[in-house]
Amino acid sequence: MDKIKMLTPLVEMDGDEMTRILWKMIKDELILPFIDLKTEYYDLGLKYRNETDDRVTLDSAEATKKYGVAVKCATITPNAARMDEYNLKEMWKSPNGTIRAALDGTVFRTPIKVKGIEPCVKNWEKPITLARHAYGDVYKNTEIKVPCAGKAELVFTGEDGQEIRKTIHEFTGSGIIQGIHNTDKSIRSFAKSCFNYALDTKQDLWFATKDTISKVYDHNFKDIFQEIYDSEFKDKFENAGIEYFYTLIDDAVARIMKSKGGIIWACKNYDGDVMSDMVSSACGSLAMMTSVLVSPDGIYEYEAAHGTVQRHYYKYLEGEETSTNSVATIFAWTGALRKRGELDKLPELMEFADKLERATLETIESGKMTKDLSLMTTLDDVVILNSEDFIKTVRQNLESM
Repeated sequence: MDKIKMLTPLVEMDGDEMTRILWKMIKDELILPFIDLKTEYYDLGLKYRNETDDRVTLDSAEATKKYGVAVKCATITPNAARMDEYNLKEMWKSPNGTIRAALDGTVFRTPIKVKGIEPCVKNWEKPITLARHAYGDVYKNTEIKVPCAGKAELVFTGEDGQEIRKTIHEFTGSGIIQGIHNTDKSIRSFAKSCFNYALDTKQDLWFATKDTISKVYDHNFKDIFQEIYDSEFKDKFENAGIEYFYTLIDDAVARIMKSKGGIIWACKNYDGDVMSDMVSSACGSLAMMTSVLVSPDGIYEYEAAHGTVQRHYYKYLEGEETSTNSVATIFAWTGALRKRGELDKLPELMEFADKLERATLETIESGKMTKDLSLMTTLDDVVILNSEDFIKTVRQNLESM
């Protein structure tokens, strides 16, 4: 069989621990036998990030801007324990955060729907995509532990010398203060990414904040979304037969529980962090959730929504058998290959991505799955496969197609 040819490389970002092991298995079994793969490779494993003073992460982001499509393995965001384990020069930042900032991107996470793994919310007939603003708020906060009585103030000093000063609170004793920020530029990029992704996927878009309480901060998000929708996207949405809908975050939570799904739910940074885990857990797990970073100018980076599966990796190093779910990582590859095929007008590459996804889901639907799925499936007489055997079974199904 002739391998499928590619015109433009993908940016390939390798990662850490058990997902790095799965990454190689997926390439060897499911990609390389069928595709004349072209990638520009970057090792984002923590060891090499440390060796390059994290330069490799920035280089991979620049390459993604150049080629337009990337696929990323899960990576370690180091903490104090990792500092000692890897003898790090410093506590390097999250690679995902660095890449998001470089691409000015928004993260879209969608559950992978498969027969036998049913959502806890029974009326969710279609997947719900979470669009998370990936800049600012509590993730770039400044905090003070107040030691005693005193006055806390919010002060802005402009370049032109103007000063804006507001009292936060008159403390009569100890307490805490948190300062958060965002930028109009980042909010605009978030809005445009959400509107474009909704048009690309032909789905309604919801956006929710708490502007009734946060009458300046959250209201600014609401106003920018509405302004961009009215000026750039209203006619496009109407022509596509889809809707943009704004509501309060508490109302959105209530509505989403009664929704049939099939919508994009845009959230501020913290809300998106929390709600994406809620949706993924209700639909199975993070191992059954895709994640794609989309920039406002149409650059895509695909990855799994979960982490590096550290516990399984330590078992693997001890020579123990693992049953690690590779579905989200497989779908990261299929998402990137499909988008590369779409941009380069290679229908055979897009068709291959579709077939690989189908082969993966049909493996599960036939009752052959990893241990995590066996604990939540409604199917009878399931066969639990180890990490490697699951991928090899997917290959058998793919070859039969």
